Amino acid sequence: MTRTTLVAFDLDDTLAPSKSPMDPRMSRLLSELLDIVEVCIISGGQFSQFKMQAIDNLPDSSSSHLDRLHLMPTCGTQYYRFEDSLWKQIYAENLTEDEKARALAAVEARAKELGLWEDETWGPILEDRGSQITFSALGQAAPVAAKQAWDPSGEKKNTLREAVQADLPDLEVRSGGSTSVDITRQGIDKAYGMKKLAELTGIPLDDMLFVGDRLDENGNDYPVKALGVRTHAVDDWEDTAAYLEKLIPELRNATL
Repeated sequence: MTRTTLVAFDLDDTLAPSKSPMDPRMSRLLSELLDIVEVCIISGGQFSQFKMQAIDNLPDSSSSHLDRLHLMPTCGTQYYRFEDSLWKQIYAENLTEDEKARALAAVEARAKELGLWEDETWGPILEDRGSQITFSALGQAAPVAAKQAWDPSGEKKNTLREAVQADLPDLEVRSGGSTSVDITRQGIDKAYGMKKLAELTGIPLDDMLFVGDRLDENGNDYPVKALGVRTHAVDDWEDTAAYLEKLIPELRNATL
């Protein structure tokens, strides 16, 4: 078995349903994994979303291993570690005020032009996450079923992404979650985050494994695959849980 010292995960639809807390089954498995290897969560959401979906749902037994957990919100444009009993931000690749203004204007204009600006939403469509501007077609708090029904083929998101990218050649525009498009500084994506993780931890990329649900060429997990990191594709959190139930014993035996 190839050496694995760190396992990285997408969050939405990989560890948990979109914008929802992890299931107790996944919480238990993630805690077991932290007993054995370093773990990273890298996804498009903000730190507060990581906390609500993942951190706050880990069993108490995980607390002694939080120093093994690496959090990379907004697609790796931010990085947090647990130090001195607190989560501390190590870096943030924030957008300038001009970049934010242009990104917000471009994605709103193009969404309206393409008929993708919805009148009835669950929360704001546009969000300034500091290091990332996010367009969520149905709002941040939309129910999972509504999100899944909005763009099952991904065509709407990809059309919007291409149009906005043409308007913002100096920035990076990516298809995000089931209804979202993310805008960051150019060259800042999940591959950037994984390279920074290797640099800051000293763990080689060859020793990392990435698990995600959007490893297709139009997905926001694809840059990790293109980087050459070993990957495992899943369809949803239950698929991830089934994979971990096989992987954890293998990793445990490899450390004996």
